Amino acid sequence: MSSINAKTYLPALPQQVAFLGLGVMGLPMAGHLAKAGHDVTVYNRSAGKAQAWVSEFGGRVAATPREAALQAQIVFSCVGNDEDLRSIVLGADGAFAGMQPGATYVDHTTASASVARELHVVAEKMGLRFIDAPVSGGQAGAINGMLTVMCGGDASDFSPVQDVIAAFARAVTLVGPVGAGQLAKMVNQICIAGLVQGLSEGIAFGQAAGLDMKQVLDVISKGAAQSWQMENRGATMVDGKFDFGFAVDWMRKDLSLVMDESRRNGARVPVTALVDQFYADVQKMGGARWDTSSLIKRLT
Repeated sequence: MSSINAKTYLPALPQQVAFLGLGVMGLPMAGHLAKAGHDVTVYNRSAGKAQAWVSEFGGRVAATPREAALQAQIVFSCVGNDEDLRSIVLGADGAFAGMQPGATYVDHTTASASVARELHVVAEKMGLRFIDAPVSGGQAGAINGMLTVMCGGDASDFSPVQDVIAAFARAVTLVGPVGAGQLAKMVNQICIAGLVQGLSEGIAFGQAAGLDMKQVLDVISKGAAQSWQMENRGATMVDGKFDFGFAVDWMRKDLSLVMDESRRNGARVPVTALVDQFYADVQKMGGARWDTSSLIKRLT
């Protein structure tokens, strides 16, 4: 499958683009597009945030997704869930209504594979291109322009936009047809859930045994136990700090997508289902907005 490393890509020629959704991820992603020289029009449900973005980065604010998309060669979005996505894409004020034939819609929302396929069918009938492109790397990755982007779509649709996406990514990869990007993101979340639970249990065990866990993590991170979670969250878990971006509420939303898809495809994900319930426990503890490393709070 085609991929690009943003450290070596050739900057894209300036294009007219729209960005819909200026949350903790979308706001910096749109900013990187502006910094790369693209002509950016933004839309956000709360207009004040869009106005603030324009004050910082330039460009224009649109009153509706349709208006934002009118002249755009590429329309990007990053919103909350399937219904949020439908609300900005479909209908008289939706982005598809404003896009010109041949334009490309790139969706960075973590959503279901089924909604990606649904919107792709609508886009094809309107002469539009559609790519589902969920991201990994969290808020820090968005701010630093170092996201990993997993794309689903036709290779002929992906190729013209991959270097534009690379403005806010370290890796952009086409992993299969429409919907495959969302499925790859589900794999990503399955792996993270298991890793964080294992790291939580390891730290809690070491603390109960009287070990200096920061020293132990420094040692074992140089061996086979090493992971991004250990390197970036191990010490903060020891310190009981859980304010680093990707919230428990969001993880539960993502894992619900995994559970739904596993029921459809017959995959067995028993550990993921268990960790999802552990995150429900964290929510009950008042940790809905803590980051996902807060799983350890159940154990200490």
